[in-house]
Amino acid sequence: MALVSALAVGLGGAAGALARYAVGQAIEGRGVDTLAVNVLGSFAIGVLLAAGLGETALLAGAVGFCGAFTTFSSFAVETVRLAEDGETGTAAANAAGTLLLALLAVLVGTAVGGFL
Repeated sequence: MALVSALAVGLGGAAGALARYAVGQAIEGRGVDTLAVNVLGSFAIGVLLAAGLGETALLAGAVGFCGAFTTFSSFAVETVRLAEDGETGTAAANAAGTLLLALLAVLVGTAVGGFL
């Protein structure tokens, strides 16, 4: 891996991790922050992929930023905890809703990105 590529991913990842932390601090509520970053990150990656950016910008934005910003593992843990707490309907809604919203966000993001 070229040094420039590695730095792009690292810098994007640092920014994404800080942004993820900021969203978590700003939004309180069980799982709401995780849903927000997963949907926003899906939208952002759709925009980035459709915007015709160069390889280094895609590495920084899509791989680095979006990779660190979105939180599939947190989503999985929160869904399992809901089920373990007996909130199976909420757990199922969280799983299905997150998947549906994230997929729709990518579609909208690619449409928006295509206009940039």
